[in-house]
Amino acid sequence: MLNKLESLSMTHMQHRLHAWLAGYPRESWLFIVASLTNAIGSATLWPLITIYVHNVLHRSYGEAGFVLFCQSLASVVGQFIGGALFHRLGAKRLIVGSLLLNGLAQLGLIIAKTWNPYIAMMVANGLLNAITMPAVNAFVGYRWREQRYRLFNAIYVFNNIGVAIGTSLAGLLAAISFNLTFLVDGLTTIGFGLFFYAYLRRIQFQEADTLQVEPGMQSGGEGIRTLLGDYRVYLFIAMGMMMLSTATSAWSSGVAPFLNQMGRPPADFSFLWTINGIVILVGQPLISLLNRFVTKSLYGRLISSGVFYTIGFAFLWFFHGKYMFLIVSMIICTFGEMHISPTSPALITQTTGRSAPFYLGVVGGVGNLGRLVGPPLFGNLFDFFGVVPILAVASGASAISTASFFMHRVLNRSFLVNHEAKRM
Repeated sequence: MLNKLESLSMTHMQHRLHAWLAGYPRESWLFIVASLTNAIGSATLWPLITIYVHNVLHRSYGEAGFVLFCQSLASVVGQFIGGALFHRLGAKRLIVGSLLLNGLAQLGLIIAKTWNPYIAMMVANGLLNAITMPAVNAFVGYRWREQRYRLFNAIYVFNNIGVAIGTSLAGLLAAISFNLTFLVDGLTTIGFGLFFYAYLRRIQFQEADTLQVEPGMQSGGEGIRTLLGDYRVYLFIAMGMMMLSTATSAWSSGVAPFLNQMGRPPADFSFLWTINGIVILVGQPLISLLNRFVTKSLYGRLISSGVFYTIGFAFLWFFHGKYMFLIVSMIICTFGEMHISPTSPALITQTTGRSAPFYLGVVGGVGNLGRLVGPPLFGNLFDFFGVVPILAVASGASAISTASFFMHRVLNRSFLVNHEAKRM
C-alpha cells in the first residue's frame, strides 16, 4: 500500500513538473540552466572578498570595504556601457565578449596576489559583469516577447537557487584553497560565454535592429542625448530603483551591526537571508495569485513592490526589538523583491522597444547608486545614532520609491491604456 502511495505521489509530482515546464518555451530552459550554473560560480566569489582581503592580503577591513566600493562603482559604469554598446556591437559580440573577458579577469585573481593588481582585477570583474546585465535582459525580452515576465521571474528564481548553492560551496572551496574558488568562478563564466556563443548560433537570434516595434514603444535609432531626453520612460523607475537599493542596504549596514551590538551570533543575520531564499522559492504560488487577481499589470507590480518594502521597513522601524519581528520584516520585504526583480526588466523591454538595452543600462546604473550611498550613510548613522534612524531612512526611501513608480505609471498612461488588458 505504501509503495502504491509513493508511486502515485511521484506520478503526481511528475505531472505537475511537466505542466509547469510546458508553460515555458522549450529552448528557454537550456538558457535558464546555463544561467543557474553561472550564478553558482559567481556566488563562490563575493561572500569571501572581505575574508580574503584580510586573511590573505593582510589588509584591514576598511580596505576590504574600499575594494567593494570600487567594484560597485565599476558595476554602475558597466551597466551604462553595456546598454550603450548593445546596438553598436550586437548581442552576440557584446555578451560573449564581455563574459569571456570577465572569466579571464576572474582567473586573473589566481595570480593577483598583491594589492594593486587585486584591486584592478576586482574592478575589471565588476565592470565586465555589469556590461552583460542589460544585454542579457534585452536578449530575453527580445527573444521571448510573449513570455518575458514569466521568464524574467524564472531566471530570478533559479539565480537565487544558484546563489544559495554557490555561497554554500564558497566556504568548502576556500577551505581547500581560495584559488579554487577563483578557478570555479572563472571557468563557469567562460563556460557561460561559450554556451551563449553556441546558443545564439543555434537559434539564429534575430538582432534587435530587425525586430518590429509595438505601438507606443520607442523605435530606437536616436542618439544618447535624445534617449536621455525622453525621461518619462526611465527617470522615475530609475529613481525608484535607486531608493530601494539604498533602503535594502539597511540590512547589512544597520541590522547586521544591530544584531552584533545585541550580542547575537553572526548566524542569526545569515539566517535572515536563508529566510529570504526560502520565501522566494515557496512564495511563487502566492505571487502568482497576487498577479492574477490584484497586480494584474506590470505597472501594478512595480508599485506594489515599493508598497511591500515600505510596509516591511516601517514594521521593522517600530518593532525591531525582537528577532522574530526581523524575520517578519524580511518576509514582507522579500515579497517586494519578488515583484520588482522580474517586473523592472520586463516593463522596460516591453515599453522601450529597440532602445531597451540602453534604458536597461541606465536604470540598472542609476539603481545601483543606492548601493554606493547606502553603506557609508547607514554606517555613520549607526555609529552616532544607532539603528532607529537607519530604519526610518529605509522606510522613507521605500515610500519615495513607491511614489516614483506611481509617477512612472502616470507618465506612461497612454501605453498603459493600450496594454492594460494583456497579462504577462
